[in-house]
Amino acid sequence: MTQHLQQVMMWHKAVFLILLANQKRGHKAVILCCLPTRLLTTKYGLDRPFVPPAGVSYVLDDFTNTRTCCPLQLELLRLPKSKFSWSQHINLNMGILSHILILHLLRAVLVFCQYEDYDFEDEYGGEPDHQLPYYFNPNAQAEVPRFPFPVECAKECFCPPAFPLSMYCDHRKLKTIPNIPSHVQQLYLQNNNIEAVPAGPFTNVTFIREINLSYNNIKFHMIDHGVFAKLSHLVQLHLQHNELEEFPFPLPSSLERLLLGFNKISRLPGNALEGLPNMTTLDLCSNLLDDSVFKEKPFSNMKNLMQLNLCNNKLQTMPIDLPPSLRHLSLENNSISHIPENYFHRLPHIIALRMSHNNLQDIPHNTFNLPNLLELNLGHNKLKQVFYIPRSLQHLYIEGNEIENINVTVMCPTLDPLNIKQLTYIRVDQNKLTSPISTYAFFCFPLIRTIYYGEQNVTVSRPSQLRTPVFRRFLTPEEFQEAEENHETLNQETEETHEAEDSYFHPYYH
Repeated sequence: MTQHLQQVMMWHKAVFLILLANQKRGHKAVILCCLPTRLLTTKYGLDRPFVPPAGVSYVLDDFTNTRTCCPLQLELLRLPKSKFSWSQHINLNMGILSHILILHLLRAVLVFCQYEDYDFEDEYGGEPDHQLPYYFNPNAQAEVPRFPFPVECAKECFCPPAFPLSMYCDHRKLKTIPNIPSHVQQLYLQNNNIEAVPAGPFTNVTFIREINLSYNNIKFHMIDHGVFAKLSHLVQLHLQHNELEEFPFPLPSSLERLLLGFNKISRLPGNALEGLPNMTTLDLCSNLLDDSVFKEKPFSNMKNLMQLNLCNNKLQTMPIDLPPSLRHLSLENNSISHIPENYFHRLPHIIALRMSHNNLQDIPHNTFNLPNLLELNLGHNKLKQVFYIPRSLQHLYIEGNEIENINVTVMCPTLDPLNIKQLTYIRVDQNKLTSPISTYAFFCFPLIRTIYYGEQNVTVSRPSQLRTPVFRRFLTPEEFQEAEENHETLNQETEETHEAEDSYFHPYYH
């Protein structure tokens, strides 16, 4: 700053002397511009000295060295007195006007001094400097506004300054829940040895929105009655991987996501799920639920429920009275053997249905005629024939069944060029197929890209493969060549197999 001040004083003195000299010579001096020479010659395209109009001459006086604060050149316009009147120009004398002009000049100097170390040639046409690539450091803490007051935190936990509303108490071998400060909104207590949830630690809690108590040893009778119901802003509650024998109720009406998987829950009281109008996700996988839990219709009043997970339980029939708002239904790893014919008419918004690893044998023809269904997983059942495929379906999984022949006319009874089917992927491995799918499938499903045949269980002793274990459409030439080379390494087929293959369309259809 001292150096800049000295340079400004030097400018003041130089301008004063030149203005005084011009006054004594009988000339009027008008300051035209005060810019770095390089800026004039590069930014504005002046590659040679500017030629003044006739009768006008320029005198350029360098006041400073180019290495100093601001490499400026003051251009003084020398004009005869006779050609200009007082109203056209400012008479620069040693009076008040000259001092005002000098002050304006010094102000301009201070403004342009910001370009002291700036290389205009780099920005305007010069070769840019080489810059090293920037690598993101995941350990670097982002600058966030500090909390207006010191963040209170339990001594057993960690409250990062970057996330002042969160308290991390996970993986600390805690046996009890510490006192929770009133400002906390996210509480993480997973992977501890907690066995009880008393009301005491939550006394001052006001705005908490998420609690994660998963991977502990919590039992139902060790949860104080109403401890969660008092948390009027609670949105997510994680209680999976505990020792709960019953559904933890009552719960606050604000709750949207409830995760109770991997517990020992065997029953759902009729009023357990009442008063939860905002619930969108309910996970009850890997419990001990059987068909008796549906007698009291526990899900019927959950008008906004979108995802219901009942996988890995003891169900033998399809759950009844599910809300029509459902989008995702998971029923894997149960013992369901039958789907009522009109069962899904009450669930028109289903997007994904997963029922693998059950005992399904026969499926009514139009069971899955759903307008929004995108994914259907019926793998590892006991199906012997295929079924109708809705127009919206994109991914179909029917591996691990007992299908011997895929009848495409059953899957696609009619062709409608204006409403083509959206199926792109089929998995049919571990069935009993002896030949690929008929070429008619490519007319019914013109968007199909992959059919995974894999190994087929034609004989009990030894699984077999079709000539084309994986069918793919729209291959690049490189992918096609690689696939052909891989096929040459497979076992040699008999002439009968080749004759059977000849009756089908080539698997690499373009």
